[in-house]
Amino acid sequence: MPIAAERVVPADLMDVYRKVDEGERLSVEDGVRLFQHPNLTAVGAMANMVRERRHGARTYFVRNQHVNYTNICNKFCKFCSFYAKKGGPDPYEMSLDEVRRRLEWHRDALITEVHMVGGINPRLPYQYYLDLVRTVKEALPGVHVKAFTAIEIEQIASKGGVTHEQALRDLIEAGLDSLPGGGIEVLSDRVHRELFGRKMDGEGWKSVARAAAKLGLKQYATLLYGHIETDLERADHLRQLRELQDETGHFVCYTPLSFHPEATELEDVKPQTGYTDLRNIAVARLMLDNFDHVKSFWIMNTPEVTQAALWYGADDTDGLVHEYEITYKEGEFGNKTQALTYDNMCAMILEAGRVPVERDSLYQEITREPRPAQSRPRHLIPVNVK
Repeated sequence: MPIAAERVVPADLMDVYRKVDEGERLSVEDGVRLFQHPNLTAVGAMANMVRERRHGARTYFVRNQHVNYTNICNKFCKFCSFYAKKGGPDPYEMSLDEVRRRLEWHRDALITEVHMVGGINPRLPYQYYLDLVRTVKEALPGVHVKAFTAIEIEQIASKGGVTHEQALRDLIEAGLDSLPGGGIEVLSDRVHRELFGRKMDGEGWKSVARAAAKLGLKQYATLLYGHIETDLERADHLRQLRELQDETGHFVCYTPLSFHPEATELEDVKPQTGYTDLRNIAVARLMLDNFDHVKSFWIMNTPEVTQAALWYGADDTDGLVHEYEITYKEGEFGNKTQALTYDNMCAMILEAGRVPVERDSLYQEITREPRPAQSRPRHLIPVNVK
């Protein structure tokens, strides 16, 4: 038994272990048990077995930059602190020149991916989105543009008076390379009604995903956990993603995202802990047998929890992440530039006992010289860089 299962896995999880060991698909009921079982070490050990079976010690990251082009939004989701509102962030929408300036700020960082999402701003015309993608491609030739959640695609199509598929075709022609996750948060009708009823529902989200797959567009998947969802809803979300991946095969990576209640309508919700972060990563790795990659997003989970997550099923740490604003606590870092340097990222992964591998957005390895030094990181906290 690869992990000395009789010493690590308790008797009441041995049936799940046998499925994992034999590559058999887990059920929703198995997922609920894994979310609820008190022995997180056993759950993590099984997830690590799957992780190492797929990737060994290799741990991926990307040189990326986030552009959140507007915070004006008409969906008013109860879990969101990003959108402009009274007593909250001031409204903004970036001009194309402003987007170009922000990209220029980090030109020396050798960015290979630009991740763009924003609010659902009814004032922005159809052409703006096409020009936005073209602007990124002109400013950073060859960069991978990962942009627009399914909710944004619905808005873009509506502004253009076209179908989802036609909007995606036009965006691809402009330079769109893939779609990010997000937008649906949890594939649960109950949670949808209670927290984000103004947005498209789960079937609408899946419809956009199918349209993207039909056009050969890759997509990422997420789960926002730690608000009002139940363990059953989490496990069923994973089931639905898995079934959609069986159908389309176009998902690249899955990222569980920890809910941060500060400055939202759910401020009374208890913040998530590293314990729940690790559990969500581990259960996802065990249930999503048709996803190649599971990510620990270090900005939400912290670098330290992400190091541990590399032994609980995660094989990706996301990236250097210049300018992330979606989950941002005003004044926390002095500005909105949150990043790890290349050396910090490599050192963080090495200290965790894993092997850093720089990748592109589709997990092709990028080799640069010199190779990262085998040394301890000077610090493992977000670094502000101008």
